[in-house]
Amino acid sequence: MRQLSPPVRLAQERGARLGAGEILLRQVPGSRAPAGMSAPPRPIHTPDGRYFVMIGTAGPRLWRATNPNLASETRTLLTRELMSARRAVRDAADPAALAAARARVDAAKIALGERGPPWWDDGAPDLNRRLVRGTCYAEWWASVTD
Repeated sequence: MRQLSPPVRLAQERGARLGAGEILLRQVPGSRAPAGMSAPPRPIHTPDGRYFVMIGTAGPRLWRATNPNLASETRTLLTRELMSARRAVRDAADPAALAAARARVDAAKIALGERGPPWWDDGAPDLNRRLVRGTCYAEWWASVTD
């Protein structure tokens, strides 16, 4: 089975320049990895855990994170369904199959909390896909990338 490398790289130094489509990653203290391997890097999440930051051509953008209140087993099953649905999109042979596969992706992302109504209930607005600089996270982001 062929393994594809995602369009991300580990930023070796804070403030490293990232290209479009890259995610600033950092090592997570205390994360475990198989013997002889370093722990996998994780995307940088906002302090409240609602979003992770992806660097796009217009600048860093917020993307809604998975609902942390999901049970581990549920999250695993939904993530597997999402990956299966994405493969179905890739492999769709006709417009009907493509539409069905995209509907599966959308349903899985809604169930994970990445789309649809926000999973938090404190009344804060959903800033999904917004540029960081125009949000309440701008100051935080500046401190992370300094």
